[in-house]
Amino acid sequence: MSGLVRVVREGAMAFVTLSHPGRLNAMSRAMWLALRAAFEALSAEEALRCIVVRGEGGAFCAGGDISEYPSFRFEERSLRAFHEDEVWAGLQAMLDCPVPIVAQIEGACMGAGIEIASCCDIRLAAGSAKFGAPIAKLGFPMAPREAELVQRAIGDVLARDMLLAAGVHGAQRLYDAGFLLQVLPDDAVAAAVLAHAARIVALAPAAARLNKATFLALNRCAASDLVPTAYRYADSPEHREGIDAFLAKRPAVF
Repeated sequence: MSGLVRVVREGAMAFVTLSHPGRLNAMSRAMWLALRAAFEALSAEEALRCIVVRGEGGAFCAGGDISEYPSFRFEERSLRAFHEDEVWAGLQAMLDCPVPIVAQIEGACMGAGIEIASCCDIRLAAGSAKFGAPIAKLGFPMAPREAELVQRAIGDVLARDMLLAAGVHGAQRLYDAGFLLQVLPDDAVAAAVLAHAARIVALAPAAARLNKATFLALNRCAASDLVPTAYRYADSPEHREGIDAFLAKRPAVF
């Protein structure tokens, strides 16, 4: 079995579960392709308001499926195709997703796992979760775009330690670095993620998508470049409802 990326819809929420039994949900090549397909499909769903990404069986993702590596890693063209056409394509589909993404991180979050988590908007973790990218022990570096993604998300100091010294860190250290929103008891993280996702679902969906578009654009250009189109939502029903409800002292209905 080469692993699965399972998608389940529940109302305005979707759950994307990484599943690779016996391998701590390590990402196989098939899983990278499935991750891309899942997020491209979810991105097209207008009614969707929040996506939760999680791993199966008490682990988030332990990295890549090393058992597959000898078949492609030792030739430059196939290695490049793997990272650029499979891994990065899956990560880019997550980054391009207009729907807020919440990560539920438990157990191992290593290598590919920390890359996937870095693509999520909000990350909550169990206290026992472990984070790292100890691929220096395997004799190869992180691909450039993947390294940039992780460095931006976790910060330069931790990124360098993970890649140069194979450092593995606990959830509290990642919280202190600003990577995690919350660190929770192991038996409380799933409920906390669900509550946070429900909170997002109850808020203005178009505003969330516009905020995500802004964040994505800011990674590519300066804020001033966004000004010409930034205020086109002025006459939108959602904008009017939010302000009207506040002034009327009633809950907004989005």
